[in-house]
Amino acid sequence: MVQTRSLTIAPSLLSADFSRLREEAQAIEAAGADWLHLDVMDGHFVPNISFGPLVLAALRKHVRIPFDVHLMIAPVDPYIPAFAEAGADHILVHVEAGPHLHRSLQLVRSLGKKAGVVLNPGTPAGAVADVLDLCDVVLAMTVNPGFGGQAFLTSMLPKIAELRRMIDAATLPSGRRIALEVDGGVAVGSMRQVVEAGADTVVAGTSVFKAADYARAIADLRADGAAGFPGDE
Repeated sequence: MVQTRSLTIAPSLLSADFSRLREEAQAIEAAGADWLHLDVMDGHFVPNISFGPLVLAALRKHVRIPFDVHLMIAPVDPYIPAFAEAGADHILVHVEAGPHLHRSLQLVRSLGKKAGVVLNPGTPAGAVADVLDLCDVVLAMTVNPGFGGQAFLTSMLPKIAELRRMIDAATLPSGRRIALEVDGGVAVGSMRQVVEAGADTVVAGTSVFKAADYARAIADLRADGAAGFPGDE
């Protein structure tokens, strides 16, 4: 069944001022963000290290919007419970982050959290075909994961469109919808492109946190994204 789409903006804390994370997270919430995206990197699965569950737990006390937690960790399963306990609302795992993707998603759901799968630029869309019934989020990376500030890969647009078709064709449990999220280099201009391709949820790092006015940056992204929806929406 074709899903009705609305636009969700999820600024990535990776691009924030790390000396004032509480203030940055609260400012993003006040500026109108829908979710806060948290990139967790282990220095092994990706070539960088960011933060762990203690940071999430500290921020959770001060921010009300959902925490969209992207685990760039391998093996991922041993760490899922800690991030669930720390206050994650959504826990997203990479296809390659463990031997049994289906089991990882079952674990996330057993902890009462929304589950998501992440596809690197080199990961085919078909990798999620057999687990869509367990997914609340499918995240397509439009850069190689590990660093903020990279340029958007336009070559990923056909994959976003393929994922849109897969999600719309999926038979899902009653009431379940799957967010099609895009992460990497999205700004005004590319925002419209990813929405036209089928995305409904967009991670924005540099384009928001490096702006002088967070609210204006988010509003500009929304306006550009809205232009990418079909005319009848």
